[in-house]
Amino acid sequence: MPVVLYWCETWSLTLREERELRVFENMMFRIIFGPRRDGVTGEWRRLLNEELNDLYSSPNIVRVIKSRRMRWAEHVARMGEERGCIGSWLGNRRERDHWGDLGVDGWIILG
Repeated sequence: MPVVLYWCETWSLTLREERELRVFENMMFRIIFGPRRDGVTGEWRRLLNEELNDLYSSPNIVRVIKSRRMRWAEHVARMGEERGCIGSWLGNRRERDHWGDLGVDGWIILG
């Protein structure tokens, strides 16, 4: 997962993108863990999402991204305006329009 999470601290995810990341994560886990033989019928079957979560007990990818984003926001806040980082944190306003679509301020959704 490190390749997928590269520079994820700066991403602003929509709900659709969060869902797509969870689907991607489950797809990778299905490849890694493979199918299981059913104990009753003896047939091979795909693992359910709950079974994948039980096998891989770490937090899901969206939770990891949000925690890394919060840690990065704390780092930027400690740096302060004297180092000029607040401007890069705010970014281009047009790229963050989906916050306005949700009717929520983007600063609240950080965590």
